[in-house]
Amino acid sequence: MKYLLLILFMLFGTSKYETQKYDLIFSEDEFEIRFYPSSLKAKVVSTRNANGNFYKLFQFISGNNSKGEKIEMTTPVYMKEDNNTNTMEFVMPSSYNMQSISKPNDGSVEIYESEAKYFACVRYGGYSNSGKFNTHSKKLIKKLSELNIKTRGDLFYVSYNSPYKVFNRRNEVMVEIEYQD
Repeated sequence: MKYLLLILFMLFGTSKYETQKYDLIFSEDEFEIRFYPSSLKAKVVSTRNANGNFYKLFQFISGNNSKGEKIEMTTPVYMKEDNNTNTMEFVMPSSYNMQSISKPNDGSVEIYESEAKYFACVRYGGYSNSGKFNTHSKKLIKKLSELNIKTRGDLFYVSYNSPYKVFNRRNEVMVEIEYQD
């Protein structure tokens, strides 16, 4: 019985995490343009796979830091793969700033404040994989081309759900854009 309850929790659990704030500028179907104010993030860049990066960031927010402090999980998780290099970023809760955040004990975890920027994204559901990422990346690039909006940097992927959430998953492919209000 306890295993059934655990499975049901994993399937239908509704953990509520703080989500990074943004201003919605334009929306059409699954395509959006957003303005993100600066935020505090923890980042790992390595040649390891995404699981290795996740582990390092999870250890940091679980207490492997200068204060031995548990830091709440937030959404989304940012991920980018580029030439055998994997980058993963956790957004820190909005209650922290550079002075109040615990310092990582692991030197591969970097805390930084992101710049305020505009991004375009395409949202999609289910569990993400390289095929879905590529399909939705093409949709994003096509829509930006139609709107004559230039990109800055590479495409990346964000996820809003724990791996245990099965239904109503939220994923996005995103890219920084040159945008004037």
